[in-house]
Amino acid sequence: MSDKLSEEEISKDKYFTEISRISEEMIKDHGKDFAMGALVMAAQWIAQNQEPKAQKEAVA
Repeated sequence: MSDKLSEEEISKDKYFTEISRISEEMIKDHGKDFAMGALVMAAQWIAQNQEPKAQKEAVA
């Protein structure tokens, strides 16, 4: 077995690292419940082949 990662494994690891970073930021800013909810919603969008609804711009 080779100790060297394949290109696909390197790419996937990059995404897992980014998801981890974003999750940590969400937890710090808004708590665990928000972070888990956001990730579950993202998984539902992927499973249902939907794109997230566009965020409405805040009115000042």
